[in-house]
Amino acid sequence: MIIEQIYTGCLAQGAYYIQSGSEAAIIDPLREINPYLEKAKAKGATIKYVLETHFHADFVSGHIDLAKHTGATIIYGPHANPTFNAYIATDQEEFKVGDIIIKILHTPGHTMESTSYLLLDKDGSQKALFSGDTLFIGDVGRPDLAQKAAHMSQEELAGLLFESLRSKIMPLNDDVIVYPAHGAGSACGKNMSKETTDTLGNQKRTNYALRANMTKEEFIKEVTAGLTAPPSYFPLNVKMNREGYQSFEKVLEKGMHELNPDAFELAANETGAVLLDTRSPEVYAAGFIPNAINIGIDGNFAPWVGALIPDIKQELLIITDNGREEEVITRLSRVGYDYTIGFLKGGIEAWKAAGKEVDLIESVTAEELAERLNEGDEVNIVDVRKSTEHVSEHVIDSKNVPLDYINEHMSQVDKNKIQYVHCESGYRSMIFASILRARGYNNLINIKGGFKSLKESGKFKLSPFVCPSALI
Repeated sequence: MIIEQIYTGCLAQGAYYIQSGSEAAIIDPLREINPYLEKAKAKGATIKYVLETHFHADFVSGHIDLAKHTGATIIYGPHANPTFNAYIATDQEEFKVGDIIIKILHTPGHTMESTSYLLLDKDGSQKALFSGDTLFIGDVGRPDLAQKAAHMSQEELAGLLFESLRSKIMPLNDDVIVYPAHGAGSACGKNMSKETTDTLGNQKRTNYALRANMTKEEFIKEVTAGLTAPPSYFPLNVKMNREGYQSFEKVLEKGMHELNPDAFELAANETGAVLLDTRSPEVYAAGFIPNAINIGIDGNFAPWVGALIPDIKQELLIITDNGREEEVITRLSRVGYDYTIGFLKGGIEAWKAAGKEVDLIESVTAEELAERLNEGDEVNIVDVRKSTEHVSEHVIDSKNVPLDYINEHMSQVDKNKIQYVHCESGYRSMIFASILRARGYNNLINIKGGFKSLKESGKFKLSPFVCPSALI
């Protein structure tokens, strides 16, 4: 028996490859399916089932393409209603893969169709639980994402989740290994561990939501406390996962359209496409195409694209480091952004060589900012971290305008005054500055190294520290 977790850090997402004998099953695959096909081929296996724990909100699954390429059956749990061909299993139903059994445990709460998969070995012993977004390491799935579809409140869904955990998961053996769909960094929970697997017994001891003496009312209160609005692309990804999508191969073919500087400029002027520069923040700041926004590929790229570009059908033109074009298009497609229409051939160097206009964003160190403060200059500091990060510790008199909600709250930033922008380390602040720059905010200056550098400089008054866990 083979169990492999295929973890994608950008999405904090775990897909799973399971094999027994010459048969394999894939759980919650990502959009690009070649890694699964290649793995099965290398191990001499046929993919028999594609198992989905629920209709995912934070990424587009590869279930449809994988089934088309392999003939595998797509399986969902009870209450799923996909518009494509799939098998809707009943609670406790079993599926054989080689010598092992995968058993359906319907665990509604995160969504109504949420299903966990219990793996039994050839002797019938409980070995592994693929818990989807029902149970994470250190947390459980948020119960507010499916309210509209379920015609229920988040409190009612939380109550269902409580019952699912108590009746279906907690009675399982303590030595069962829990394999969740997500880890720390995912927006599908609020307190997930950096660990991506654990024993169920240890989770019973350490996961706040699995306390043995916890009442249903306490569970509902704790699970729903501190939930922030989910990213706007979540319901759009659910729709794609339930209704289908164009093949990844077509998305990649369309996106890998190389454009020389003149053709790129023409496309930018004629299509209304968003210019997306995926280079590192520091490199971007030193020279970029006017009106291009920066979301660096070497960070939580796809989730930030989903949070900040509201329309997943928005056309995109890409500026990236040479050789990373396919990677960018792939990672965009994972969250449903399928409308990349081309990339700048030769990157920013080709643009400069063609004599095209280049813009800049000024950056200062914490020490340079302190000098300006000492010289009596007006210093307006904008903290773009999450509100919980800001409350935990911040520069006194700084204004918190979280990047997550920039489209709703950019009016809080005075367009006519110089604003010094920071996040924790510099990734988010450059995204923030680039978006506002494209909208005519020309007085934004980035603080190199973010809050970490401001704190380490010892030159700024900080609020008293509050442990972030106390704010959840």
